[in-house]
Amino acid sequence: MKKRFVYADNAASTPVSERVLKVMLPYLTEQFGNPSAVYGKGRESRRAVEEARKKIASCLNCHPSEIYFTSGGTESDNIALFSALKQRSDGRGHVITTAVEHKAVLEACKELQGRGFEVTYLTPDNNGRINAEQVRDAIKSDTVMVSIMTANNETGTIMPVGDIGRLCREHGIIFHTDAVQAIGKLDIDVKEQCIDMLSLSGHKINAPKGTGAVYIRTGIKCAPVIYGGGQEKGLRSGTENVPGIAALGEAVSAVCEEWEKRSEYVKMLSEKLAAGLEALGGKLNGDREKRLCGTVSMTFDGFESETILLMLDMRGICASGGSACSSGSGVISHVLKAMGLTDSEAKGTLRFTLSEENTLEDVDYITEAMGDILARLIKLREI
Repeated sequence: MKKRFVYADNAASTPVSERVLKVMLPYLTEQFGNPSAVYGKGRESRRAVEEARKKIASCLNCHPSEIYFTSGGTESDNIALFSALKQRSDGRGHVITTAVEHKAVLEACKELQGRGFEVTYLTPDNNGRINAEQVRDAIKSDTVMVSIMTANNETGTIMPVGDIGRLCREHGIIFHTDAVQAIGKLDIDVKEQCIDMLSLSGHKINAPKGTGAVYIRTGIKCAPVIYGGGQEKGLRSGTENVPGIAALGEAVSAVCEEWEKRSEYVKMLSEKLAAGLEALGGKLNGDREKRLCGTVSMTFDGFESETILLMLDMRGICASGGSACSSGSGVISHVLKAMGLTDSEAKGTLRFTLSEENTLEDVDYITEAMGDILARLIKLREI
């Protein structure tokens, strides 16, 4: 088998696209002004920031003033979760989330617990999915926030965000969703889905790392996370990352314009890959239908994912054993454990995430490489 390079870890990060780079570059060179300055160079930068805000707002169907720029998904999640502290005068309350959230949400919830909040962690079904009835049953008189991701970063399982959002709106509870993996793959409308706060990240959608945004519906109280000159309406002071913000705005525009076309193609690739890996003995994780188009989480029980990943790397294939944020840490995936997988199954799980840049030849190459690797590992056991 002739070696080739195949990038199949797009849920971890993506390359900056030519379209995004073209928009970003001028703000690294000739249009370098501080956006707070009153002269021409400064006004150019300010226009870029506000234009990006409009682009993201248009995609989410909200007002531009409800978009705040951050350093990425983790910061956006933290801003959203810690707004719970501002919802009651006594600084206490109840938050509902799930056991399969990203660590940015789970660790923020842990901190809230340390400050006196009660947190309910909903357990998903075997496909990693939560339903609105579980949320309804968990609501208490002092529930101030529900935080449930739009789609899971490890399995790709899509949550019923609209149903949960409407339930929260009925009860006057703030609904936050981490949409980091879902932007550009699903149609998201914060008004229709009754979403009050939403997190997104640039490096998942062909923008640079260190870029992100949080949508905060008008009227929701949030405490400043960085104090200083009052940028981003006082929520996050500091000179704006103009090149990154311009890039993020363009990236969001691109994926929102093209998501249906991209998704159809990527779904075809991922279904072919899933079928090929299942034929090798793999077991697909997550909901087979309600799943992000490019995510293939596959368990090969009895094998070590770290070993397989190293062997794939030697063949030029990039994949992960779960979330890239914890891959290589030796810690069993909390997502897979919450779904009921044994430690052995979790240790034998690989995540391939494809994009529109992948091809049918890439899928065939991954499948063939996996077949060779598994056969080799079985032979080594017999020695």
